[in-house]
Amino acid sequence: MTSSANPSMPRVHPRRLPETTGRQLRSRALQIGRVAAKHFAPLAYRGLRKRPLPDNAFARPLRLTFEELGTTFLKYGQLIGSAPGVFGEDFAEEFRSCLDTGPVVPIDQVRATIEDELGMALEDAFAAFDPEPIGRASIAVVHRARTHDGEDVAVKVLRPGIERRVAIDLDLFQPLLEIVARQTGDQMAGSLLQMFDGFRQQLGEELDLRNEARAMIHYRGLLEQVDLPLVTVPAVFPELSSSRVLTMEFLDGVPVDDLAAIEKLGIDPRPVVQQVVQGFLLTAIRWGNFHGDVHAGNLLLLRDGRIGVIDWGIVGRLDPETHFFFRRLIQGALGDETCWADIADHLTRMVGPALREGLGLEGDELVQFCRTMMEPLLTAPFGEVSLAAILNAPQEQLARAKGIEAHDRSIRAIARRFREQRRVRAQVEAHGLVASDWDRSTFLLTKQLMYFERYGKMYLSDVSIFHDRAFFEKVLAEPIG
Repeated sequence: MTSSANPSMPRVHPRRLPETTGRQLRSRALQIGRVAAKHFAPLAYRGLRKRPLPDNAFARPLRLTFEELGTTFLKYGQLIGSAPGVFGEDFAEEFRSCLDTGPVVPIDQVRATIEDELGMALEDAFAAFDPEPIGRASIAVVHRARTHDGEDVAVKVLRPGIERRVAIDLDLFQPLLEIVARQTGDQMAGSLLQMFDGFRQQLGEELDLRNEARAMIHYRGLLEQVDLPLVTVPAVFPELSSSRVLTMEFLDGVPVDDLAAIEKLGIDPRPVVQQVVQGFLLTAIRWGNFHGDVHAGNLLLLRDGRIGVIDWGIVGRLDPETHFFFRRLIQGALGDETCWADIADHLTRMVGPALREGLGLEGDELVQFCRTMMEPLLTAPFGEVSLAAILNAPQEQLARAKGIEAHDRSIRAIARRFREQRRVRAQVEAHGLVASDWDRSTFLLTKQLMYFERYGKMYLSDVSIFHDRAFFEKVLAEPIG
């Protein structure tokens, strides 16, 4: 999707990535090989000596490899670090350091980017500019500054040459994931490869900061229409922003999962986490779009008791069919008996005829099976369920019905399927058409549910995600869009 004519969605346009050369790919591949060999050599040595490896032995060398390689690898490490529901708590914990550990960009390069993009000297743009970054993400750095009007701001600046590095990494990343998957097992293969699909479009959107600026302005407008006083989105300063520079309101807070820092603030995080979950679900239910990267580093508990939602570079957009399914799923959780036939019909289309054939169920029996399978996931307390399982349950139940485990998949088959998807997508786009956004939207929605699973278990473990019936009934009763 290159743009959005729907006024209920912020407009986006992915940046076109540059073409890579064989020389660039060979150089980066050699670097990847050297870095991976350095960090995985001890494990390889133990394997040669037939010594047993401890659980999650690959976690630390993989994390060190991703951090040293940076760019796209670090971006992917952030996902692993925020998804304990997929990779396990210990594995995810190892990768939490990836959330904000990118290398520092020399201040002269930051200055040059700002001045070239804004068409003015740094001193003309800002009354004060801290040379030490307050954020070092995979594709950008963030510096604190003060405008000539006395406003405290955060200035996000893309890393120099990031577009070419991302393009090179994307061309090399899949083969590396397949190698890692072969070493870590089938379950990891499925998780890694599934999460990689859609990365090219996602990063293309993030590499143009005008997309993020439009998203922030859009969602600040939505907050004016709802009753969520504890949730805020930074204001944008358009006159100090461009495709590579984004100046926004500075929010002073701590990550939502930093328990020690939150305790020092003396703030009860439960009500603010509840409101941010409701805010996320509200936009997905009513408008079919949502913040696409709610890892803990992007949710700040502010010193005034609110929660700030930052980093709007990724916005998920549900296609009409998935949007309808998501709304019906929540209506079913609230007790609407008529929803389950629609839910069963959608799941059958999503998974394919194999769902009906593998289970040997038809009509009302299939509807009842889907209800029995999914209703407990929607109504049980946060601490007792995996939210990602809501969307993954049909495939797992089908696998069990066939007498296999859901993770018993051929690595080659998984890799072949994703290569074929990309080939078909490329052919579609080559003919001037827009490829379906379903895969990406479902991927992003599932990813956010995995993030919220973690926050829910931390702060809302005794209540259901939809326990505030009045709130969700009101949202569902409002017109779409």
